[in-house]
Amino acid sequence: MATADEFGTFSDYLASRIPRPPTRLPPVATSGSVPATTPESDALSRELKKRGFRFVGSTIVYSFMQATGLVDDHVPSCFRYAE
Repeated sequence: MATADEFGTFSDYLASRIPRPPTRLPPVATSGSVPATTPESDALSRELKKRGFRFVGSTIVYSFMQATGLVDDHVPSCFRYAE
């Protein structure tokens, strides 16, 4: 795949597109007000689609970013918030 040829690994590709350390979203009052997408996940989704990836809508990309620690959107009541 062209992405692998250009960047070496998918991890290297993501590192070139997503700022580190993880983006910390402003605290929100409840878990129901955590966004389903962000401008960053919108942009990454569009770029992945242009590169031939499929099933990479913005919500799925944002969920991936949450699961891999690329974004920190824990609510203040969450035990992980202070970390």
